[in-house]
Amino acid sequence: MSSLERDPHNEYVRRLEKRVEVAARFDRTHIRVGNVNVMLAIAAALIAWAAFGYGALSPLWLLAAGAVFLVLSIYHGRVLRKRKRAARAARFYENGIARVEGRWAGRGYGGEHYDDPAHPYAEDLDLFGRGSLYELLCAARLRTGEKTLAEWLLNSAGLDEIRARHQAIDELRSRLDLREDISLLGEEVRSGINPGDLVRWSEQDVILESRSARIVAVILAAAAVAGAVVWWITGFVTPLIVVGIIEAIFYFRFRSRISKVVEAVGKPAYGLGLLSEVLARFEREKFASPRLAELRKQLDIHGHAPSRQIARLNRLMEMLDSRDNVLVRVIGPPLLWTTQLAFAVEAWRKENGRAVRHWISAVGEMEAFLSLASYAYEHPADPFPEITAEGPIFDADAIAHPLLDERKAVRNDVHLGADLRVLVVSGSNMSGKSTLLRTVGVNAVLAMAGAPVRAKRLVISSVAVGASIRTLDSLQSGTSRFYAEIKRLRLLIEQTNGPRPLLFLLDELLHGTNSHDRKAGGEAVVRSLVQRGAFGLLTTHDLALAHIADELYPRAINVHFQDFLEDGNMKFDYRLRPGVVTKSNALELMRSVGLDV
Repeated sequence: MSSLERDPHNEYVRRLEKRVEVAARFDRTHIRVGNVNVMLAIAAALIAWAAFGYGALSPLWLLAAGAVFLVLSIYHGRVLRKRKRAARAARFYENGIARVEGRWAGRGYGGEHYDDPAHPYAEDLDLFGRGSLYELLCAARLRTGEKTLAEWLLNSAGLDEIRARHQAIDELRSRLDLREDISLLGEEVRSGINPGDLVRWSEQDVILESRSARIVAVILAAAAVAGAVVWWITGFVTPLIVVGIIEAIFYFRFRSRISKVVEAVGKPAYGLGLLSEVLARFEREKFASPRLAELRKQLDIHGHAPSRQIARLNRLMEMLDSRDNVLVRVIGPPLLWTTQLAFAVEAWRKENGRAVRHWISAVGEMEAFLSLASYAYEHPADPFPEITAEGPIFDADAIAHPLLDERKAVRNDVHLGADLRVLVVSGSNMSGKSTLLRTVGVNAVLAMAGAPVRAKRLVISSVAVGASIRTLDSLQSGTSRFYAEIKRLRLLIEQTNGPRPLLFLLDELLHGTNSHDRKAGGEAVVRSLVQRGAFGLLTTHDLALAHIADELYPRAINVHFQDFLEDGNMKFDYRLRPGVVTKSNALELMRSVGLDV
């Protein structure tokens, strides 16, 4: 194992120090060049004073000073760009160190855009938002990468796909230079590229397709230039007027279609420069794993380097945007500037339109792989789960929640399979019941996305995850907590009709109703889930629900968390134990906050 894989923290620190040193060096150069520019300005002022005030020097010396200033300006611009790049590289490694040290919450993008309250587990397992699993994982620069990663977390992959992702992530985890390069491309802000808009635009029917009309436009523009030259030399303006009249007729012939082309391409083409740079960086890589090699091949599906093709479209868009320039407003009409660019854009779409979908898809998957590879690199102790076709099974040794500091997290064993289908988890307040559900759920989501998991060992079959943990009432929709919960339970039961066994996670089952209904309803729900092939965990404060394990034994058992009162303070060890909890801490907690009970 290389040093990169053994100690990511030390490697990040080493690289951070180098990037900070480079940024400081360019900062010193920036200051020196600035000082030289000041001295050059003073020298130019003295030359002008001597040349025009006393005639002691030739004014041509001002041209020499201007030439030196121009060269220095170009050099200064390069220094500033390199300084900015080094500073951004330093921040890249600062963020990496923060993730390794558990200080990452709030530093990244939480993917709130992809959250869906109706999803079977997204909100319950804190997939999105500040401090979420998505914020920890996502390193994508393009929205297509963000979207792909979100889809992987929201939908279970098939067994073959998961195994292929394991190979790809394992190959990418040590490619730190690639991840750094991608992070430094374009601007620091997230790209506004909307992959759906770009794909839809690229696959629409071509509006301007006449090759002969495009040739005529070029000829007319050349004739306008020739007419202007004749006018300049001879003062004879008639040829230019004649060409102008013909151009006006030509333009009005295609005006509506030209407007449609220009209007249609505006929004989809936003941010193409960054897309081109990301594509170019991926094009330089060679991969051994079948899935990555397939994606790399997908970039060449059209026979041209997609980075160059996207860059060409980006240049056309920049030229279209230049229509607001004063000079282009003057020379644009006789050159048929907008008309020719509209024809060029349509020619690009005709040539490359059907390939854009493949390019976008490949880049999205590449970026999703890099995000998961970054997680795998930064958590070398987290293994890939063993994916089995047998099941249902969730067999974990020393499992913990990946969002908790791994140095402090308490690990537990969780064993569920064909024989043992349900763990009924009892325990006092704050003892760790809900955290256990989220631990199982988040690791199952990571496993089904193809990522490493926070466990010493995990054997898991292909599963669909469903949770009822964060079920709340809704004032706007007039929904009580109990009604919201039973609607979620209905959704979970419907999930059992899918192709994968359901791994259910039920927190405080039917907590919003009375003990009698909770007992009868809870047993009926769990029995129905098990009969439909589901398996999972449920937690409860109500020890009457612990009888569910007795009714379903040996397919269900009771486990619990304990608490301890030490020096008047409630303590928890977060260790999962067999059997039913024998005490409650509710009164002790109420007294600890000053309530007289």
